Amino acid sequence: MNQTKRFKQFAIGISFALALSLTACSNEATNVEATQPVAEMPSEQPSTEPTGAPSPEPTLEPTKDSEQSGNGAAEHGSEMSTLIGSIYDLAKDGKVAGSEYAAHSSLFDEIELKWGKPETNESAGKGMYATYKDKGITFGYNKGMVVFDVRSYSDKLKNITLKDLDIALGTAEEKTVSGDDEIYTYEVNKQYQLKFVITKSTGKVDHISVYSADDTKNNMAG
Repeated sequence: MNQTKRFKQFAIGISFALALSLTACSNEATNVEATQPVAEMPSEQPSTEPTGAPSPEPTLEPTKDSEQSGNGAAEHGSEMSTLIGSIYDLAKDGKVAGSEYAAHSSLFDEIELKWGKPETNESAGKGMYATYKDKGITFGYNKGMVVFDVRSYSDKLKNITLKDLDIALGTAEEKTVSGDDEIYTYEVNKQYQLKFVITKSTGKVDHISVYSADDTKNNMAG
């Protein structure tokens, strides 16, 4: 009986010892997990894949110099168109700026009485040509003294180009060449032609002519 009691006590002791041992192992595992450092999450790397949206193209703004250049060209074109328009309007009456005398209706001897002797007065083409250099005007007249050609050499004409003429008046009815000059002729009306004489070397107008072809002959001759 005593042996049986001892055996039970021995078995209880072993069971109690095993229980303590298991409890200790469980606590140690828990402590290990609690103290283990947490692994850092990898930082997000910038994507190298194309986004599919193209980079905006740089906008080219006009510079002040280009704007001024454009404005200068526009101002020149406007100024030349106004000048050419006024030349054309005077040509309708056979006149040029700077002279009250007209082709077809004026006589050179009357002009000479008012303006005096010309610097030069010589035969050319279909008549005589009298030049007043100080006024920048030349008159062509026939043997009956009828003026058939009034020319202007004004400095204001020297900036006119063929492009300016095309813009203001359109294409000339006739183009002829005389030496280094190109002559562009516009039919103003039945009586008058307007001629712009452009020097090839400069590409600009040298002088203009308001011309009455009917008066190149002497209508007073018998």
